[in-house]
Amino acid sequence: MKPDIVVDIGNSRIKWGCCTAGSLGDLASLGHGDIAAWEEQVNRWQVRAQAVWVLSGVNPPASEQLKDWILRRGDTVRVLNEARLLPLVVRLEEPDKTGIDRLLNAVAANARRTPGVPAAIVDAGSAVTVDYLDKDGAYCGGAIFPGVRLMMHALNDYTALLPLVDVKPPIPPLPGNTTIAAMQAGVYWAVTGGIQAILHHLGKIGGPPLQVILTGGDATLLAPGLEGPATVWPEMTLEGLWLAAETLP
Repeated sequence: MKPDIVVDIGNSRIKWGCCTAGSLGDLASLGHGDIAAWEEQVNRWQVRAQAVWVLSGVNPPASEQLKDWILRRGDTVRVLNEARLLPLVVRLEEPDKTGIDRLLNAVAANARRTPGVPAAIVDAGSAVTVDYLDKDGAYCGGAIFPGVRLMMHALNDYTALLPLVDVKPPIPPLPGNTTIAAMQAGVYWAVTGGIQAILHHLGKIGGPPLQVILTGGDATLLAPGLEGPATVWPEMTLEGLWLAAETLP
């Protein structure tokens, strides 16, 4: 299948990728249910009539809404949410119970992974996932824990006095000299420390040192706090979706 548009539907945003000349080209990040923005993006990219769309993601209601809008345009849409459809070996008992975004990241990673070298994929969004590919490129699962924003919301929701704050670059210094600074430092280092600990344990599985790849909305925020080399790849999930779509009949 040769898609015109691939779409990754996340918990907070919808990411579009325009496929041109056999590659993933321009990208856009749009809101859920923002039909005016969708129309504007289609016009900006001059999407052809009867275009082919491939959707995937972790937000079924948002996926259905976008699918209905695409069909009303008269376009063709395919939803890719089954592990068996991916060019990927999944070494889990129930592959379809794993978030499709995690599997698409693995598809993308295998396109750039050094042959014979295991990889760890860190996807830092609302939740943080750290997933492991063995030296043969098989997906073997990983770990999931709350991301920066979820931790900040938990501090605000379950305490009487702590405010809701953001964490932005540069790295929050330690010790934090105000309550807000202490919250920012605590959450930042809790998240990066959790990632680092998981990478340490995955690195003990065996074989060459892990190839580490970071993606997700907080990838550039967290990368400076990690030890060792890591590649930041913001469009990773979309590229995995495009690669997988290209293999569909």
